[in-house]
Amino acid sequence: RMESLPEAVLIRILASIPAVDLVLACRLVCCQWKNLVDGAALWILKCQQEGLTGAESEDNAENWQNFYFLSKKRRNLIKNPCGEEDLQHWGEVDNGGDGWKIEELPGDFGKEFPSEDVHKYFVTSYEWCRKSQVIDLRAEGYWEELMDTTQPKVVVKDWYAGRSDAGCLYELCVKLLSEHEDVLAEYRSETIAIPQDNDASWTEISYTFSNYGPGVRFVRFEHGGQDTLFWKGWYGVRVTNSSVTVEP
Repeated sequence: RMESLPEAVLIRILASIPAVDLVLACRLVCCQWKNLVDGAALWILKCQQEGLTGAESEDNAENWQNFYFLSKKRRNLIKNPCGEEDLQHWGEVDNGGDGWKIEELPGDFGKEFPSEDVHKYFVTSYEWCRKSQVIDLRAEGYWEELMDTTQPKVVVKDWYAGRSDAGCLYELCVKLLSEHEDVLAEYRSETIAIPQDNDASWTEISYTFSNYGPGVRFVRFEHGGQDTLFWKGWYGVRVTNSSVTVEP
């Protein structure tokens, strides 16, 4: 009989069951199973079995369970971050000058991207070009209680570069929004100026939201720029590999 098994053996058996089934079904079987599913030991074992490292060392059940689920869910929530699908998934697009264009790396007077997985980039024109995405956290699987109580880190990253023969400007603005799209937290970069005759190297910009309070339901990501020489065509800032991740 299962209830006669030593607790350590039962934990190993439960650890082989998918996490969602543990929470939605197994913890309802009996008080013993509920206590095990709600405890830290089971989730520590599942993290070890699946190679998930970096959780707090303290024996805190909530930390370990949340760490497991957030680690398994971790992915880039920005769709089409490198222009492989033209401008699909990007909204509120401002096409200043000749508008946005997608080019192949490294591009004229450009450099290869640090990752071989990135093949394209978006490039701006001689007037301000902007584009944005709004991420629905609930639709992506991050439930309200998790966002309100645990408040996992929201990590934002973007990459930008200029042509070596033209100067340009770049800006990034990311907002955490409520159910009614009120701004609960915001990161806004300075206007970054890249001079003419630069080395065309790619630069990463990043920001981490934490302790932002309850009520976050959406993330709004916006970036853009232009060239500073007002040359017709696409001599402005280049952007690619944008990302928003929710992390433990």
